[in-house]
Amino acid sequence: MSRETLDWLNKNTLIGFTEKRGTAWHYHRGMQGTESNHYRGAIPLEDVRRRLFDWEAVRGEVFVTSPLTGRPERDLERVAFSRSDTGRVLGYFGPGYEPHPYGEWLLNKVANLLDDNLAVGSAGLLKGGAVAWVSVEVPETITTPEGVAFRPHLLATTSFDGSLATTYKPVVTNVVCDNTMHAALNESGQTVRVKHSRKSELKLAAARDALGMVHRVADSFTEEVARLCRTDVSERQWQRFLDAHVELPAKPGRGRTLAARKRQALTSLWTDDARVAPWRGTAFGVVQAVNTHAHHAQAVRGATRPERNALRAVTGDFDTLDRSTLATLARVLDHTELVRAA
Repeated sequence: MSRETLDWLNKNTLIGFTEKRGTAWHYHRGMQGTESNHYRGAIPLEDVRRRLFDWEAVRGEVFVTSPLTGRPERDLERVAFSRSDTGRVLGYFGPGYEPHPYGEWLLNKVANLLDDNLAVGSAGLLKGGAVAWVSVEVPETITTPEGVAFRPHLLATTSFDGSLATTYKPVVTNVVCDNTMHAALNESGQTVRVKHSRKSELKLAAARDALGMVHRVADSFTEEVARLCRTDVSERQWQRFLDAHVELPAKPGRGRTLAARKRQALTSLWTDDARVAPWRGTAFGVVQAVNTHAHHAQAVRGATRPERNALRAVTGDFDTLDRSTLATLARVLDHTELVRAA
């Protein structure tokens, strides 16, 4: 990872409740500047506003060079949004696009939903400020009888590059490996999405339902973990899962080599890694192996791993991965109840 990326993470993300979960892996004391981006407890809303969202996305005209005259001409079909502090262009849009300013949609609206047991646990900017998130969490880490420590939270996110609708959804963070997992693993869960259109409006009742899910996630995720840990997966079944999840091409070549490496990496997690091995021999261990591999070992192109992981968390890619893993395992085990709602 480049020094520039580390510098960005240390100055453009805020990490709370470190007394409960420790420092973020990117923490670098020499890059903290005059203020640490780590908080022992909750992150004050005003700190998020001051340190991350203290700028506006400014609408501007778009010009293109005419192939006929060679002169710049205004594009009447598009507008651009740029950061008021740095001038960086965040995205180009049609005239119907409705911006969702971070301060309003990720702070003010979330603040209207908070209660005494919920507070901001993390916040950050990605892609130069084109994507942002705020995570609302319960203060305490929860540990299941099977030894799975996790933190439920509501993830609120939006973008200025067109990649995301404004989204509010309950998720969990698996503390032992810092992985994002879907709150119900095999269910779609309560997710609220608001498109960037002129009729965009956050229905507070729906948002409160999603926020209420944070309190219920502890019970639902605990039940899911117990159910999956009760589902045995033998070594033979693990090999059959690998065959289905990472098909090994018959012909030698790059594809076979890459598939073999991925299978080896997954098996290493399954047998020897402390983030997965404690649940070896169970359906939860299978989900944990695939999820951990995607977070920490899978090849990353076009971005750094932390940025890619953060983006995959806010876009829901990890949710899709978990459900797909369970669906594949259910076919291997001929266990339809494993994915009741997948």
